[in-house]
Amino acid sequence: MTLIRPTIEQLGEAAKSFGLHFSTAEIANYRQEMQSSLDAYDLVDRLAEEAEPVRYHRTPGYRPAGDENRLGAWACKSHVKGAETGILSGKTVVLKDNVFLAGVPMVNGSSTLGNFVPSTDATVVTRILDAGGTILGKATCESFCMSGGSHTSEPGPVHNPWRHGFSAGGSSSGSAVLVAAGEADMAIGGDQGGSIRIPASYCGVYGMKPTWGLVPYTGIMPIEATIDHTGPMTATVADNALLLNVIAGEDGLDPRQRPHAREDYGRLLGQGLDGLRIGLLAEGFSADGMQSAVAEKVRSAAGRLASMGASTQEMCIPEHVTAASLWLVVGVEGLTAQMMTGNGMGFNWKGRYDVGLIDEHASWRKNADALSAPLKLAMLTGHWGMTQHRGRYYAKAQNLARTIKAAYDRAFETVDLILLPTLPRVASPLPAVDAPLSEIMTRAAELNVNTCPFDLTGHPAMSIPCGLVDGLPVGMMLVGRDYAEATIYRAAAAFEAAGDWRQF
Repeated sequence: MTLIRPTIEQLGEAAKSFGLHFSTAEIANYRQEMQSSLDAYDLVDRLAEEAEPVRYHRTPGYRPAGDENRLGAWACKSHVKGAETGILSGKTVVLKDNVFLAGVPMVNGSSTLGNFVPSTDATVVTRILDAGGTILGKATCESFCMSGGSHTSEPGPVHNPWRHGFSAGGSSSGSAVLVAAGEADMAIGGDQGGSIRIPASYCGVYGMKPTWGLVPYTGIMPIEATIDHTGPMTATVADNALLLNVIAGEDGLDPRQRPHAREDYGRLLGQGLDGLRIGLLAEGFSADGMQSAVAEKVRSAAGRLASMGASTQEMCIPEHVTAASLWLVVGVEGLTAQMMTGNGMGFNWKGRYDVGLIDEHASWRKNADALSAPLKLAMLTGHWGMTQHRGRYYAKAQNLARTIKAAYDRAFETVDLILLPTLPRVASPLPAVDAPLSEIMTRAAELNVNTCPFDLTGHPAMSIPCGLVDGLPVGMMLVGRDYAEATIYRAAAAFEAAGDWRQF
């Protein structure tokens, strides 16, 4: 396409939006001077982008219905067989539906994304296939990943495999359900406020949010670059570590990544817990909405770890309570700028942009009423903060986040892991279709008080199923210092080996 040249009237409106005051003659002069710059846009338009190779055959996919998708967890079934050999040979994997799988539709849980079909594979997809994994398709996720419940996805909710009609957690709802239901061995989830760990806890699977930047986010639709994480969700600890081994490491494209040597994240499995120091975070056990039975179940799990050789101690980190407020400010203003007004990609970062996604997602403005209620609320709040207060609260929250991170880092001088409940409750009923806005928002936002602080700080955190309350899974969260995923897996594997968590 050729860049549309502005009329004098259009340029005048643009000037007004910047607070500029030009006469008609001045606008005409500026319009004349713009021509050479606009010619550069035309040249960029004519240049061809280097095409990313798609190396493994895949079927275009379809959305299953009826008994084939009784839990609503499948967004699209496809089939992509990876390399003939590799450490994931024989393993099946599903992708959260914000992950690019070339040739297969991606809607990110929303009706507004239209018919977007990625032309490239995400880095994590390429690595899974190169390692011999088989990708079965895309798992349903919440609308633009903006809910901790599983009731905002299109065209309908995702049901908990333990109790139909109950929430599976979000936003990686389908990823957790398909693993818990045994329809896939592994899944890729995403986590900006708890979206791997929340559904992992509700559905009774293992969900790891790795250290920020450890796993490349290239080819995954972002929400807010400073809190974007992607990671593995599995039915066993060993599989979780195995998948992380495959997907971790720099790809040269994601500016979230810092230089860090790749390692074997499963190297400490089976080592036992002797000498491991674990701190029970008091503020995590008294979080808003905490059900006493959930807190007791997690404390019992901590006692089991102690009986296996770990040393445990109570600890306080008062900053844990304020972290959620900082996260909210970063989240709502950041997502409004990057995911929405920035058309899914935003600006000012080096890496691989997806022009097709930008073009397709920009059309949300034509059907904004169809956006989910949690996203509308976040956009209204974020827009107000940016326009009325110049983004100063986003900036201040990012500055204060370093203080929060330092508080946890000081705790890691005396303990190896921090332990707390993943969520304050077990799964709740899905809201009715005609539920009031207050209920929709409560079910979407009630769960991340313990999870979101570690998206803000970037520390690795994993939800581990540790028992049942009222027949529904409870998650115990283990948090480590940066790049201490192997230590988390060490403790998780020891707990897993102690017996069937369903009986604890």
